[in-house]
Amino acid sequence: MKRHIRFSDEENFLVLLDQRYLPEEKWFTCRTAEDIVYAIKNMVVRGAPAIGIVAGYGCYLAAATTDPSDPNWQQVLKDKLKFIASARPTAVNLMHVVKRMEEAWELDPDVSLEDLKWIWLKMAKEIHQEDILANQAMGKFGQELIPEKATIMTHCNAGALATGGYGTALGVIRAAKSAGKDIKVIANETRPFLQGARITAYELHYDGIPVKVVCDNQAAFLMAKGMVDLVIVGADRIASNGDTANKIGTYNLAILCNYHNIPFYVAAPSSTFDLSISSGEEIPIEERTSKEVTHINGKRVVPEGVEVYNFAFDVTPNKLITAIITEKGIIRPPFDLNIEKIIGPAYRK
Repeated sequence: MKRHIRFSDEENFLVLLDQRYLPEEKWFTCRTAEDIVYAIKNMVVRGAPAIGIVAGYGCYLAAATTDPSDPNWQQVLKDKLKFIASARPTAVNLMHVVKRMEEAWELDPDVSLEDLKWIWLKMAKEIHQEDILANQAMGKFGQELIPEKATIMTHCNAGALATGGYGTALGVIRAAKSAGKDIKVIANETRPFLQGARITAYELHYDGIPVKVVCDNQAAFLMAKGMVDLVIVGADRIASNGDTANKIGTYNLAILCNYHNIPFYVAAPSSTFDLSISSGEEIPIEERTSKEVTHINGKRVVPEGVEVYNFAFDVTPNKLITAIITEKGIIRPPFDLNIEKIIGPAYRK
């Protein structure tokens, strides 16, 4: 896949492939913290790892656009970081990255604003590269779980465009394909934002990996027909017991896999784990604007006066997950013990 998160050192701005318009390609330019928050809130960029990466560049832009002559510049900058961290509530990578930037500042609280911004830019680029390497390592571990011939169902988009590059769930699929395995993919369209239909299908088709898009409500039928060998999804936050938040509809798939005796895998980097919470009950679930449901292409399809629910995520209980694929290895049940062993204490708040 092409680079979809590009920082220009010459122009001093961040350019993002605007995922609201895919498969049509348009680009969005971020010059300020406000631009970064807009991009995250409004789905210009989405996917927990990608959101974290963009937040890292956002911290740099926040510093770069703060007036060093302002005697209160430190407080102004702290407020900008809080603003960035609050852009979306469920994807924990966002909070982890902002915290990482804050901790670097705390090591030298008297650092000048000029020096601090360059420290943060270097860190943002490192975080970006770390994510790509983590995805590639995840792919190597995960592809070992894939049969030589398999049809894989996925939900939402957990590919290169949801990360720094390569992908989590799609990274496993790419690695299996590169290993010579006969892989086909069924991409659930993923209502209401259609990430599967617009973005996952775009990525896989671009890479020449066979993909078919299906309506979300076909999953049970296809599984009953024996047309699905396994399911791989990404994650936006994983609790210390393995409960996993991902795009709404993921929980449905996990239940269906359990009923049909189909493996259900989650692929996510260490940065998606939140070991400060004991279960999925503590994960905040974002509820997005009702217009995403009531309107299609700007036209209202739900009668006026009718209310809707538009929760962006749901939580899959750990007992429905076969294994969690990370860049550090495969985590199997019992998750509460094995997550602590493999991920360690780094992602406790």
